Amino acid sequence: MNETLRRDADAIIGASLSAVLPDEAVRRALKAFQPKGGKVMLVAAGKAGWQMARAAVEALGRVDGGVVVTKYGHVKGEIPGVTCYEAGHPVPDANGFAATQKALELVQGLTAGDTVLFLLSGGGSALFEKPLIPAADLEELTHNLLVCGADIVEINTLRKRFSGVKGGRFAQLCAPAHVVSIVLSDILGDPLDMIASGPAYPDSSTCAQAKEIVQKYHLPMTEQMLALLEQETPKALDNVETQITGSVR
Repeated sequence: MNETLRRDADAIIGASLSAVLPDEAVRRALKAFQPKGGKVMLVAAGKAGWQMARAAVEALGRVDGGVVVTKYGHVKGEIPGVTCYEAGHPVPDANGFAATQKALELVQGLTAGDTVLFLLSGGGSALFEKPLIPAADLEELTHNLLVCGADIVEINTLRKRFSGVKGGRFAQLCAPAHVVSIVLSDILGDPLDMIASGPAYPDSSTCAQAKEIVQKYHLPMTEQMLALLEQETPKALDNVETQITGSVR
C-alpha cells in the first residue's frame, strides 16, 4: 500500500510540475490560437523567453520572423525563424536595449491582418526595454528601486514612466496588427499591467501614484525624469488579447 501511495504521489507531483513548465504552458495556450491569415511575428521577453518561443514555433510549425530577449545563459540553441539575444537582469543593459530595438523593427509596417505573438515571462521588465532616459540614469533608478524597499508593483509603476515599451506602449507600436499576448505570471494576484511592466496591456497606474512613490522613497529625479512623470500611459488598447497560461496560483 505504501509503495502504491508513493508512486501515485510522485505521478501527481510530476504531472503538476510538467503542467506549469513554460513549454507545456505555451502549447496549452496555443491550442485555440487562430492567426488572421497574414504574417505571424513572434516576440518573447523574459527569463523563460527562449523556452516559450521554442514551444510556440514547434506548436505552430513556423513563424514569419521573431526576436527573443532573455537573461544571460538562458539561450539553449537555435529556433527556426527567430533571432535570440541575451541581456542584463535585474539591471537593464545595452544588449537588452539593442534586442528590444530589433523587436520594434520586426513589428513595424504590419497590417491589420498580421499578428504579433507576444510571449512574456518574469524578468521582462529588465530585459525588454527602450529607455526614454539615459542608460546611466535608468541603471541608477533601477538600483535605487531594488534597495529602497519598494515592492514589485511600485517598481514597475515607475519603470513604465521612463520606457518606450512598458505600460502598453509596445502594443501601441504594433498597431494596427493584432497582438496575442501569452503570459507567465510571477506576481501574486496576476496583475496583467504589472507583469514585466505590462508592455501589451493598458496601464492602471497613474502619474499621481508614480510621483507618490518617488516621494515615499526619496528617489532622486532629473528634470527629464520629472517631465516624464507628467506623461500618462495608455489606458485602453483595442488591438490586444491576453491570456495568462501559468502563474504562482
